Amino acid sequence: MSKEAETDAGSVAEIRRVLGKAKLRTTAARIAVLRQLQQATAPVTHAEVAEELVPTGFDKATVFRNLTDLVDAGLVTRSELGDHVWRFELNDLNNPEKDQHPHFVCITCGKVTCLHGSELPKFDKESWARIGKVNEILLKGFCVQCANSTKS
Repeated sequence: MSKEAETDAGSVAEIRRVLGKAKLRTTAARIAVLRQLQQATAPVTHAEVAEELVPTGFDKATVFRNLTDLVDAGLVTRSELGDHVWRFELNDLNNPEKDQHPHFVCITCGKVTCLHGSELPKFDKESWARIGKVNEILLKGFCVQCANSTKS
């Protein structure tokens, strides 16, 4: 068995375990959607996931239903980053609540970057309590490419 096949089999076995733990049926579509999200380096849109999966035999509605089911089960986070487009991101499958992190969106090109491990200003619990429950932090600005192109 090739190294890639072993990795694929391990990935599918892990996905089956996680889906079972979330009390979701293991279907080919769910496995395919989760594998696409595993490969993503930033939140992806439904259209981006569907673009990859439609040629393999899944229709757009099936992809969307599965993304929604995965969000409802807490395995995937759905975010709207200021452009009225839902983006989906895989949570840490072993600890879904642990993986909350801020995002950066370029206001010129729309590129989204995850800010894992970034130091953010610390606020005491009383400050946050006055605001409410914060679910997401979003930073906007110019990515390196767009910032460099505006200097010219």
